[in-house]
Amino acid sequence: MSDFLVTDIKFLPGVGPKRAELLNKELRIFTYRDLLYYFPYRYIDRTRFYKISELNPDLPFVQVKGMITRYYTEGKGRGKRLVADFTDDTGSVKLVWFKGTKWIMQTYVPDVEYIVFGKPGIFNGIINIIHPEIEASGKVAERISSAFQAQYSTTENLKNHFITSRTISKLLGNLLKQINFGLPETLPDYILTRYRLMGLQQALLKIHFPSDGSELEKARHRLKFEELFYIQLNLIRYKNNRSTKLKGFLFSNVGKNFNNFYYNNLPFSLTNAQKRVMKEIRRDLGSGRQMNRLLQGDVGSGKTLVALMSMLIAIDNGYQACLMAPTEILATQHYNTLTKMLEGLNIRVRLLTGSSKKTLRKEISESLLDKSLNILVGTHALIEENVQFGNLGLVIIDEQHRFGVAQRARLWQKNNNVPHVLVMTATPIPRTLAMTLYGDLDVSAIDELPPGRIPVKTMHFFDSERNKVYGFIRRQIAEGRQIYIVYPLIKESEKMDYKDLEDGWDTISRVFPSPDYCISIVHGKMKPAMKEESMMLFKEGKAHILIATTVIEVGVDIPNASVMIIESAERFGLSQLHQLRGRVGRGSDQSYCILMTSDKLSKEASSRIEVMIRTSDGFEIAETDLRLRGPGDIEGTMQSGIPFDLKIADLGKDGQLIEYVRNISENIIKEDPMLEKNQNIILKNELRRLFSKQQSWSNIS
Repeated sequence: MSDFLVTDIKFLPGVGPKRAELLNKELRIFTYRDLLYYFPYRYIDRTRFYKISELNPDLPFVQVKGMITRYYTEGKGRGKRLVADFTDDTGSVKLVWFKGTKWIMQTYVPDVEYIVFGKPGIFNGIINIIHPEIEASGKVAERISSAFQAQYSTTENLKNHFITSRTISKLLGNLLKQINFGLPETLPDYILTRYRLMGLQQALLKIHFPSDGSELEKARHRLKFEELFYIQLNLIRYKNNRSTKLKGFLFSNVGKNFNNFYYNNLPFSLTNAQKRVMKEIRRDLGSGRQMNRLLQGDVGSGKTLVALMSMLIAIDNGYQACLMAPTEILATQHYNTLTKMLEGLNIRVRLLTGSSKKTLRKEISESLLDKSLNILVGTHALIEENVQFGNLGLVIIDEQHRFGVAQRARLWQKNNNVPHVLVMTATPIPRTLAMTLYGDLDVSAIDELPPGRIPVKTMHFFDSERNKVYGFIRRQIAEGRQIYIVYPLIKESEKMDYKDLEDGWDTISRVFPSPDYCISIVHGKMKPAMKEESMMLFKEGKAHILIATTVIEVGVDIPNASVMIIESAERFGLSQLHQLRGRVGRGSDQSYCILMTSDKLSKEASSRIEVMIRTSDGFEIAETDLRLRGPGDIEGTMQSGIPFDLKIADLGKDGQLIEYVRNISENIIKEDPMLEKNQNIILKNELRRLFSKQQSWSNIS
């Protein structure tokens, strides 16, 4: 039966080659299994029939039973339409079609009883239903019955070829009749019994054709459980294999470099969170197993200091370390921070970026191979083939979601042995997302800021209050402060009514004219040299205002910039707003984040703005963002790509279930690490089917 499920969809009655091509292209449905796992996005109660006399335009979708009495056309040109009078014993309603009229008249003949389903509207005072679904009463009785009619997502192209939600439902009915409910189970009996789960074939029948709400919930729970369970089981199996099999360099010494730095150069006392994270990292480095740890912490929480102390442990044990950052600005900033912190210590640090000169590259290459270079900081330039380390023991990757997995892998191919890995992100990741995206890593969090940091004040202003904001900017500049103004777009868009940078430049230049004010501009389409020049103008305090897009979101550290103004703030997700806010509040003065929005806001946009004003806790913000927007849109996951295709589970809403199945998975792997017991053969086979084509990157984050 499992072979049957990989049958090409074109062989299913009602599909054929042309429809198959459309289903492939539009919905990525290639096989019987793909169709079976193409789940509805909502359900409509089809148990109630309305009388035509009860219809009014305020009703949602309704169904009525009656007959077509006649067809005729109305209107001219593009407004030409086919109209049918549809009657029952209480009255008449107009059915209207603008497309496919010839087919409609041939298919639905007068004086036959039909069930019509659609949304009532009104035109010229008369109730009508535009492009209704129609089915003969006799045919409804023949198909698999369902009290709730499943609604499936389709596309405009599919609808133009008469493949509607109802067509997909019919195809599923055909498929389930062919299967004749003989599907092999994909979970062992002991799991089904212990966790009271519906059987697979019953769950698939009831997710598409539920008889009542209770059945639907049981089916949904079973399918979500299975989807999340196998993801977690796979991650935990990899994690277990890595921790038991993959040997790592043994960093047994915490020696003179670390102690020298700790007692003489440490700029401030470590927070309790930093101490806790350092203990976790030291335990990993001294275990003899490869460290593979994710370090997350808010902007300004002190991740770079933890990274440096970890590198010093590597150096004390005779190894080299490297730190890779996604942009030249961020790499340069890290290099400057490290060299400043290491002043007076005999540790060599170099910077390698795309713009590094040939002579410098040669010098770096030689000092890497003879091991005289201790720390190399850089961008993607670190993964170039001619960059070879003499003894690379620790790899640190900052803002790791901005690198592809294969790119990161090239770093440890520079060694015969696998180095320890620490990946860092300043985007706090919700717990459930971390468990799923990074479930095979050990996770550390720096969840407190260093003492003495003044919280950024966040305020919300509407476009109509813009003059107040301009007055505030003038006062801040007069006090010697600098201002960021961030726009969501570079140019004006016909599709989106949001503020754009070019228009903003015109306005700000008029309101803050030269020579009294100096304004610089940065966006992603500028040449690197021009971008760097504009940034330096602002960094050196020569520009009062920096107008930018979100290119400044990561890695810009200018303590004197105390005001962040975000235009069209409703356009941004919470995590991105929080990242932008993190660009200010780095100096000793009170800083401000001003969220500018249009005067009319959606309910969701209002709730995002309220959260930003209420809290500066990055982890709380990330959880709220996940709940509001789902994982697919969250900053970071879009770049990294969720490495599996969720069909029914929702990482934003199914947090409790994720924890539940993770605990179950951990217990199974603890008792049977290789899944060799008879009761777990099903699990092993399913993991092979689901993940055999997916390369394991678990030892490289």
